Amino acid sequence: MSITGKDRGYLSLLFISYFILGLVTGSFLNVCIYRLPLGKSVINPPSSCGSCGHRLSPLDMIPVLSYFLLRGRCRYCGATYSMRYAGVELLTGLLFMVTGLYFLPGTPLTLAFIFVAALVTITFIDLDHQIIPDEIVVLLIISGLAYLYARQTSYLEAAYGALFAGGMMFAIYILSRGGMGAGDVKLSFALGLWLGFQGSIVFLLLAFILGGVIGIFLLATGLKTRKDPIPFGPFLCLGALLSFLYAPYIIYYYWSIFI
Repeated sequence: MSITGKDRGYLSLLFISYFILGLVTGSFLNVCIYRLPLGKSVINPPSSCGSCGHRLSPLDMIPVLSYFLLRGRCRYCGATYSMRYAGVELLTGLLFMVTGLYFLPGTPLTLAFIFVAALVTITFIDLDHQIIPDEIVVLLIISGLAYLYARQTSYLEAAYGALFAGGMMFAIYILSRGGMGAGDVKLSFALGLWLGFQGSIVFLLLAFILGGVIGIFLLATGLKTRKDPIPFGPFLCLGALLSFLYAPYIIYYYWSIFI
């Protein structure tokens, strides 16, 4: 079936809307990344400058664009702020577009966006504070159950995935004697619920491969020493995202090598 010009226009608008939704969501995720580790509400008070405390107007919070228009500075006091704010917004926008390739518009896609947003939030909080907030793990579990219902996926398969991923990480947590955090165990359980048994195998393999390769690179380049903590949550999140979108292709490619 050929795609008409009208269809292309519709698809273009659809993916642009996903991108814009991701940018706006990323702006909110920046608030979550900053406030959740401090035990603050992500709703109140409204966003303000961290230096002068001035409440930010909507024009100050246009995703990505405001950062470049204001040259990374508060327009009230001139204090600089990190480019990472714009980076989180842009990353979320791009990930929403990629996720939209694999779902038709509807409830499963909405829940998939929640999954992606949770992974982005966990990644940056763990990088900053070496913690994984329980609130986001609970959100992943609740949204995961809703996703299973919406996709009419086997709850038994999801339970196997959760028990496998959570069990494997719990065993490593015990054997490593604190080398692996309890937050990683809880996160893996929640991710296994989303991914199922086969997806969880792919997710954990990818997480450990990526963690090992990047960890060796950081040590070899001197960016990290053996005494520096390297949070594992970001690798779990990246492995889970890749498994969520590409597990069937990865499994097919893997078996095609040996069969």
